[in-house]
Amino acid sequence: MRHRREKFPWIAVGIAAVLCCGCRGSDVGEQVPASIVDVVQAGDSGLFSVDFEQYRTPDENLPIGVFDSGIGGLTVLNEILTIDRFNNLTHEPGPDRQADFENESFIYLGDQANMPYGNYPSEQKTAFLEELVLKDAVFLLGNRYWASAYSPSPRRDKPPVKAIVIACNTATSYGLEDIHDALKQWGIPIFTVGVVAAGADGAIESLGEMNTPGAVAVMATVGTCQSEGYVREIIRSSNMAEIETPEIIQQGSLGLASAIEGNPEYIVPTASATFATYRGPAVDNPDARIDLSLIQQYAFDPGGLLGDREDPATWRLNSVDNYIRYDTTTLVENHRRSGSTEPITTVILGCTHFPFYQDAIEADFDRLRKIQTAEGEVPYRDLIAEDVVFIDPAELTAVQLYEALAENQLLLDDEDGVSTTADEFYISVPNSDCPGVVLRPDGRSFTYDYKYGRTPGNLDVEYVRRVPMNSENLGESVIEAIRTSMPAVWGRLTAFSAQSPRCADLPMELRIVATE
Repeated sequence: MRHRREKFPWIAVGIAAVLCCGCRGSDVGEQVPASIVDVVQAGDSGLFSVDFEQYRTPDENLPIGVFDSGIGGLTVLNEILTIDRFNNLTHEPGPDRQADFENESFIYLGDQANMPYGNYPSEQKTAFLEELVLKDAVFLLGNRYWASAYSPSPRRDKPPVKAIVIACNTATSYGLEDIHDALKQWGIPIFTVGVVAAGADGAIESLGEMNTPGAVAVMATVGTCQSEGYVREIIRSSNMAEIETPEIIQQGSLGLASAIEGNPEYIVPTASATFATYRGPAVDNPDARIDLSLIQQYAFDPGGLLGDREDPATWRLNSVDNYIRYDTTTLVENHRRSGSTEPITTVILGCTHFPFYQDAIEADFDRLRKIQTAEGEVPYRDLIAEDVVFIDPAELTAVQLYEALAENQLLLDDEDGVSTTADEFYISVPNSDCPGVVLRPDGRSFTYDYKYGRTPGNLDVEYVRRVPMNSENLGESVIEAIRTSMPAVWGRLTAFSAQSPRCADLPMELRIVATE
């Protein structure tokens, strides 16, 4: 199986460009909320505000804002930091052995306290999700943050940004149009790019190069799949490319992103631990049912299961690898049961967390293709191509960002030197001082019912504090994943922790330190 690296012709992105139409409108039962757009416009909120004067004149020295529902979007940032598809002096296509964004700085926000975004639509909280996405944008545009989760008051010295990258598939599907509309209402002339259209375009370009295109499989969160964002964008992209729209298969994952993030409702650190309330795939979970007829196909690793190994009814998935096996098997089996004979040739990794485990996902498709039943049948051999292309939307997102900045003369060229601002990395944590907040026993995260029970429009309430990333709020496993798999991000993150004035009050033991 091969990875998709070279993608397709560059697409210019204009001011406040809309790369994917979001799914909008309140869910049944949700009241029409107060608008955060209007609150920001009024300029009298102490919690959500933007200094519009800072945006009257475009400033190429400003950093680029990137946000995701968690740390998964760092994979997109790492791609942006390492891509070399243009000549940095002429801005013409063609590598020059210099990273395209070498001179730029970035501000990253991971809304960890409110993740996963993909669960909000299934909980009938689409309007609240849209509000969360707008709050992320307001944070990047504004200057307000907390030095730590325990600070007595917020600070207001964070720089503004000159562009926004939505590095989250669910946020792009549900919130890109809202951000575009908000920027227009506020009169802020910056642009926003998202990952969904990039992934769809990459898939269609890949199919166009094949003699037998086959079907496109989308692996994403439940919310992203429910939005039909990838379906719409694949149809749009195939029409633009003047090729037949491929068969599209979606697998809305309930738990893989959360397991990667270490959410205790989906994965616990030791086999002796117990879930607070397990919400992952199970025999009795109607939203993600473990099918007893597919036990051989799942081939779960016993070391990643909790429960009685002889009684599948008690099983609880407790490893990222087992979540991957559940999702890939469910996707391919549903494709088989549909009666389709079209082989899967292209897989879109439609969640920013999934590229962390692309090798494992790739290996599991290969395992399924070769699997043989006790009766000697190979049920999936003809439904999975021997040479599947995996699409990570991050690269084209970086290309589109570069095109937009170059077109609007907002890139820092070599003769300009490097940006006058340094990179900054923020993460959201629960605000324990928020009235009515309900936290898990560890005090570090919301309970599920509280997180997904909130309603939009309560804009005088601050559910989370956005604070600089540190060793405590990231955790050892996440830090190690960044260090080993995202070296470009790692270098800038450690520099931020060591040198940024935003981290000046951070104790040394909480700083993220570069290691040999």
